[in-house]
Amino acid sequence: MSLDFKDDEEDLAPFRRRLVFTFGAIVALFFVLIGRLAWLQIINQNAYVERAEKNRTVTVTSSGSRGMIYDRNGEILATNFLAYSLEITPEKVRNLNQTIDDLSEIITITKGDRRRFQRLREDLNRYDSIPIRQKLTDEEVAIFIGQQWRFPGVEINQRTYRIYPQGETGSHFLGYIGSISQNDKKRLKEEGKLDKYDGERVIGKVGIERSYEDTLHGPQGHETLEVTAGGHAVRSLSLEPAKPGRDLYLSIDMNLQRVAENAMEGKTGAVIAIEPKTGEILSFVSMPTYNPNLFPGGIDPENWNELNTSETKPLLNRAMRGLYPIGSTYKPFVALAGLELGVTSPEHVIQDTGVFTVGNHRFRDMSGVVKGKVDLRRSIAISSDVYYYWLSIELGVDGIYHFMKPWGFGQKTGIDLIGEQTGILPSREWKEQRFGRSWLLGDTPSIGIGQGYNAFTLLQLAHATSTLANRGVVMTPHFVRSTVDPVTSDEMVTPLVPTNTIELRPRNLDAVINGMIDVARIGTAKAAFAGTPYQVACKTGTAQVITVAQDDKYDAKKLKRQYHDHALFIAFAPAKNPKIALAVLVENGGFGAKAAAPVARKIIDYWLTGENSLKLPPPQGHKLMKSQSAKK
Repeated sequence: MSLDFKDDEEDLAPFRRRLVFTFGAIVALFFVLIGRLAWLQIINQNAYVERAEKNRTVTVTSSGSRGMIYDRNGEILATNFLAYSLEITPEKVRNLNQTIDDLSEIITITKGDRRRFQRLREDLNRYDSIPIRQKLTDEEVAIFIGQQWRFPGVEINQRTYRIYPQGETGSHFLGYIGSISQNDKKRLKEEGKLDKYDGERVIGKVGIERSYEDTLHGPQGHETLEVTAGGHAVRSLSLEPAKPGRDLYLSIDMNLQRVAENAMEGKTGAVIAIEPKTGEILSFVSMPTYNPNLFPGGIDPENWNELNTSETKPLLNRAMRGLYPIGSTYKPFVALAGLELGVTSPEHVIQDTGVFTVGNHRFRDMSGVVKGKVDLRRSIAISSDVYYYWLSIELGVDGIYHFMKPWGFGQKTGIDLIGEQTGILPSREWKEQRFGRSWLLGDTPSIGIGQGYNAFTLLQLAHATSTLANRGVVMTPHFVRSTVDPVTSDEMVTPLVPTNTIELRPRNLDAVINGMIDVARIGTAKAAFAGTPYQVACKTGTAQVITVAQDDKYDAKKLKRQYHDHALFIAFAPAKNPKIALAVLVENGGFGAKAAAPVARKIIDYWLTGENSLKLPPPQGHKLMKSQSAKK
């Protein structure tokens, strides 16, 4: 029998094809493996080494203590302390409300604690641990630790808390810290600072705490740990410890602050006192105040609502955010404008009949008193409205605008606090842009007495008064005298450099200052400053809140309190060598001579003589005068 080799070849052909395909697949897979190996070991080596290292190590961030804040004499205004906090991580808890109820059986948890917890939940995410009780006692810590097994997702952490030892005193300039909100995180991200707050809980919200956040918040620390697959730390590979924030030393004198706030007790308004030669803020008052200790760790919603809904608006910083007409305190600056621009002279006399007429409109003297013949010096001393109605017409609104702008009216002063208002220094262009209407001649007279479209902050008025006391040398108002590294004691001092000099003729400046001296000697503030051992240059002011028809007479008895005139006062003393310049505002206080001038008298008395009703020690740093009571 013969063999058919052709048939055998046909039978083997499919097998050979499968063998070739298999061999080709193996070769292809081999090249894929080689390619993948090259991708991992050569091309992307660094990336995978880094990932492997991350699996092997973990970086833990830590925060340094927040910088402390002191006044000019070393009195502590803001400090820190450690305390235990009972915290819940919502993501790790099955029934949150039940867990809180069970916790309240062993640890006191008030309704306020629950409300604060809910408020913090709105700002933090579910993976964050949120405090349900803060500042636990050692006994409470021991009680919880003994039963911690019952509460998965609940733990005790040691936290640094901010405390403000002065309470409500100085709260508006000092500010407070609070929990980092989603808005804070958004802002930090936009500023490129979010990574500096990894794991942080608090941030400065307002005042010095907000404005100097970058200084007070120290650089974070980082420790790299080697860990097992189960996440247990084996050893420390590197450590960069956290650094404390720098301490701040302010120009504020807290005893002067206490005197000023006491003088404003029961009133709504503001006071700012400045050292003219340096621009340092000596006192910064906004009344009423609030307690900043309510905010660190999260404010109770009940307290928050009370502060926000109060008619007196205690959270409003009236000193730099409130906008007001400043009344007759504007007159010395308008007088100086008239002299410098050659519109009037110290000797020029006009007849004050109590009324100034422009077209068909009659502008009355707010006091209702006919003052007769007045020159510039007398116009300041007795506060003649008619003189300044006339002078403002002669100057024109744009003349006033260009002269007042360098003094800071309607401009931000550059103070080292975030949030100051700009205000309104009117001009023809401003009115056209704001209202789409042309400036009228009848708009101008009210500008000359600090009314009309004028709207300034008390900070601008105090700054301008300080510049006047400094004879035209402009010093930017500021709070921080220096910052200090608490570890190395390295000190950085705020430079005291003029930011501008307003060129003024000495003769004109003296004429205005002499008129302001006469205000306390024979004029509207004579009663308030009787018997002082120092000479003061000052000006009273009364600013209308509502406009009274030209033929009507203002009668406070017929008006609600919120429609009463604002009382204002500016001063610097001693007049020839000023150590303090200030501005006072009493909202709806009526006449500046009666409501605001006595406040200024108490402040200046303390700063120059040490005399005060609070039995505080005299201020440090300069020679004091003998008060009248001491002489007796």
